Parts: sequence; C-alpha cells; structure tokens
Amino acid sequence: MKDQPPNIRDRDAPEIRQLDDAAVNRIAAGEVVERPASAVKELVENALDAGATRIEIDIAAGGKSLIRVRDNGCGMTPEQLPLALSRHATSKIDGSDLLNIHSFGFRGEALPSLGAVGRLTITSRAGGQEAAMIHVEGGDQGPVKPAACNRGTTVELRDLFFATPARLKFLRSDRAEMQAISDVVKRLAMAEPFTGFTLRDVTGDQARVSFRAEPMSGELFDALNGRLTQILGREFSENAVPLDAEREGHHLTGFAALPTYSRGSAVAQHMFVNGRPVRDKLFYGALRGAYADFLSRDRHPAVALFVDCDPRLVDVNVHPAKTEVRFRDAQGVRGFIVSGLRQALATGDKRSAQSPDAGAMSRWQQEPAREEPAAALRSMFSGRDWSAPQQRVAEASAAWRGVEADVMAQPQGRAEEAAPVTQATDEYPLGIARGQVANTYIVAEAKDGLVLVDQHAAHERLVLERLREAGAEEAVARSQALLIPEVVELDETSCDRLEDAAPKLAEHGLAIERFGPSAMLVRSLPHAIARTDPEKLLRDIDDDLALNGEALLLGEKLDLVLATMACHGSVRAGRVLRVDEMNSLLREMERTPRSGQCNHGRPTWVKLSMEDVEKLFGRH
Repeated sequence: MKDQPPNIRDRDAPEIRQLDDAAVNRIAAGEVVERPASAVKELVENALDAGATRIEIDIAAGGKSLIRVRDNGCGMTPEQLPLALSRHATSKIDGSDLLNIHSFGFRGEALPSLGAVGRLTITSRAGGQEAAMIHVEGGDQGPVKPAACNRGTTVELRDLFFATPARLKFLRSDRAEMQAISDVVKRLAMAEPFTGFTLRDVTGDQARVSFRAEPMSGELFDALNGRLTQILGREFSENAVPLDAEREGHHLTGFAALPTYSRGSAVAQHMFVNGRPVRDKLFYGALRGAYADFLSRDRHPAVALFVDCDPRLVDVNVHPAKTEVRFRDAQGVRGFIVSGLRQALATGDKRSAQSPDAGAMSRWQQEPAREEPAAALRSMFSGRDWSAPQQRVAEASAAWRGVEADVMAQPQGRAEEAAPVTQATDEYPLGIARGQVANTYIVAEAKDGLVLVDQHAAHERLVLERLREAGAEEAVARSQALLIPEVVELDETSCDRLEDAAPKLAEHGLAIERFGPSAMLVRSLPHAIARTDPEKLLRDIDDDLALNGEALLLGEKLDLVLATMACHGSVRAGRVLRVDEMNSLLREMERTPRSGQCNHGRPTWVKLSMEDVEKLFGRH
C-alpha cells in the first residue's frame, strides 16, 4: 500500500479551519523574532520611530530571561496600549500608500508577536497624559492599569519563548546571544548619531555597561564620523575616506576604508538605506566591483555606507525582518555606488597606511639601561673599582679579519648625496629620497616625518596604471574564436541567467549564445585566458551571477592578467636604485591615482611621523 503524505487525513475531505489569534501570533513570531537580538531590534526601532533621543537597553541571560528597552519618546496614551498589542495595528502608516514609508516599523507585528511567545509588559506616558501599563503573557492580554513613569515608553520582555519552548533549544549560549544583541544595537546607533544608546548586562547582582554611545552634536557628517569612531574604532576613521555623492534622487554618504585597511571577512561592511540597516547582495556586489582593482578575492573592504532616497524608489516590504530591500532601478543604484566609491578612493589615493602597524612599532628595541647600585652599596665601596678588567678597543687581529665576513652581518643600507632640489620640500608629499634599505625600501624625508616606500609594490601599481592608459584592457579582453564551439550543458535557470548576461560578457571577449533549453554554446574566449576550460568558466560565472546579480568574476580574471603583466614589468626587490631614480619613482607616485596601494591591497608606503621618531628616542 502506498504511503499517504503526512498532511492528508484518512477521510475523504480534509477540514479547513480558522486558526485562533494565539496560534497566528506564534506563527508570525517565528518570522519576526528569530532570537533575542531580533526582539531588541524591533523594540529599539520602535523607540527611534517615537522620536527618542536616549534609549537604554537592559539584558539578562543573553535576552532569554529579560529584555528591557526604555526611551524618552512621545509615549502612548492609556487608550492606545491595547491597540498597540493588536495585530496589524500601527501608527506609522495609514495603509493608503505602502511604498511611502518613512519609519522603521510599519507592519504592526512586533509587539503582538513578542506578547505571544513571552511575558510582555508595556509602561508608557504621553505628553500631558497619565501613565499606564498593560501586561500580556503567552497571548493572554490583561487590563490597562495606572502606573508611574516619566514621558516615554518602557517595554519589558521576560522569559522569551516560554510559550514555545522548542525555540529555546535553537538558541546559542548567553554570551553569543549577548554579542548578537550588541551588534544589532551598534548597527542602529551608526545610523542615529544624535541619539544616545546604553546597553547593559544586568545578569546577576551588578549591572555591567556593554556599550554606551553619547548623543553627538554638530553637523551631520561630523556627528556621523564621531559615532563611527566610537563604534568601529579610531583606526577605521584614520584609514577611511568620506563619501558624498548624489545621482537621480539617490544620495550616498558614509566612509570607505582604504584598501590597505582590509579584513579577512565581510564583518566590517555596514550598509543602510534611509537609516535602516540592510544586508543585500546588491551592496556586496557593488563593494566587490568597486574594490576589484585594489583587493584580492580573499580580502574584504571595511565600509559604512548610507543611501538616502525617496521611499517610493525602494521597497522595504520584502521580508518581515526588513533587512532586505528592492530598488526600483537596481542596476543604476549599483553603478552609482561603484562610481561613488571609486571616486572617493581616487581622491584619497595620496594616503596609504596612515601609520606603521602597532605590532611593528612595539618591536622597536631600545638599549637597556644599566642598573645603578643601591645608595648604601655605593657608599660602602666608594673609591674602589670592583669591575672586571676591561680590554681597550683595538684593531682586530689578522686571524679575526679572516673570518669576519662569515660571522658579521653586512650593512644593508645605502645612502647617497641627494641632488639639489629647486622646489620646496612642502611640494612633495612623499618627500625627497635619502637612501635605500636592503635594496628594497626607499627612505625619503618629508616635511613631517620619514617615508618608507616598497619600490616593487609601488612600481607595480604604476606599471598597471600605464597599461590601462595604453589600452591594455581592451587587448587582454580581445576575443579569440574557438575552432570548434563548445557546448556546455547547464540547468535551465543557469542558462537563463547566462543568456541575460551575454551582452555584458561579450564586452570582455566571451561570446556565448543559447543552445537549446539547457545548454549554452561558447563561440569565443578572451584572448588572455583562451586556454581556460569553457565549462568551468561558465559554471563559475553562473555562480557569480546567482550570488551577486552580476558577472564580476570574468572581469576579475582579466584584471589578474593585467596585474601579472604589471608585476613582471616592474622594478624587482633587491635592485639598486640611484637617487635620481628613487626621486623619479616618488614623483610619479604623487601623480598617479591609487598609488598608495599595490595591486593586491597592500600599502606601497608608510610614514613615520617626527612625533613617533621622537617617542622612539624618548624625546617626546
């Protein structure tokens, strides 16, 4: 006997029934509240929508036993409290225009969902009104009661998921959940620099402040920079360039780190749309395309990007979590972000790594000080020489000079008298060459410090830019027809993606066309990678299209060919350079865009300020 599907009953016609409100809310809670961090996100966003300038969050046991969010926003009247716990009830929109959304929340699902899976208490007071509170436990709503509180709202959620205990098994440790909550609060704080945030861990007897950000003042850009410095660290702000671009109703602001300040993963990439933190593949694809000339594929940039536009140009009602968005002109927005980032990085190309690595600086050694004897010992043995007899410095014997070359390190530095310079040193950001260390690093003196230049990495970038100016990109991408076109069998969805991307791929020298429902015909390959396996190339490009929405991989492969050509044609490490050659290299670096980073994202030069030099010698 054939087994029936588990959702089919034995009787002929399954019964259709209406679920009660408690079951509906618990089902909805599974979409809105995945973990304690999701609950914190919804409550903090409600506080921001209420116009709060200070928000306090108290957490116990990673949010499993207590989540308390207190704000000084507009508050709610006693009559509004029961309505706030009703499903699909909100003050954010009127329902007439679902595209014109100016608030974080608009679905009216957060509070009823939280009340369905936990013990929820809301205490609120609006201006000129009496304070009131309401309690809901597992979906059972209590009456409105008088309360005492200042203007604003306090939402207290205890015993999260007590009504759905199976969900508790999927939560991580208290520390991991607290870290997730901290990440959520920090991301929201980035977009609201004029609002103060305080996150406390109240587990146990004593409260511990996990994160605090005071409200910033001044202009928006300065306030944003200050808030990002608080959250991402001073090192990020010192190695980032500002962004401020506008195109067709879209305004891009924020900060993008120099390629030399890259990360091993995408954890330092923060994107916001109209102040809303989002995670969208459009942004990740744009970042990858903008930094393609600077970073290898295993490195990731650090950015904080803010896109502001008319709410009608973007759809935020894609998922209940509201972390995904859809732009009306997705490709136009992607191109706008790529061009804005490249322009910002080009204006900051005179900067490299702003200062030497802290670990490298800590390894500088100073001559150990000779310990002086105690005062009592000095008086006891004064006038007597108890030191071991010392031999005076003398010329080495012939026997020693014979083995000196084998045991003594040879000097690796070289200095020549620099040619006279007609212009002032101030005109040269990278200074004047004074010598060469290990036949690899150029030592230059600038107005405000010492500059060390990696001659191979710097010349590699210069050669790459020369190749691009000479049209080498077109030569690398020139199409080479296959003697026998190759048929690559793929699934129909992959073929659809590749067919749509065919015109763009043809610009890089890859000519493909549809060959039946589930196959593609490869007629030509880019000249530079003509020996590549066409099937493997198409499958990799298809994966790239599915992940990023655009075929970035092929362009990256051709860029790698150019980078290899530049590497082979550049000055090698270990080559002795004359002073005029060193100065010529420095001057060309000052004129060439993006010369602060090599083709792999490493710095081509670092500066040691005079203040740092004086610190090394104890003069500061």
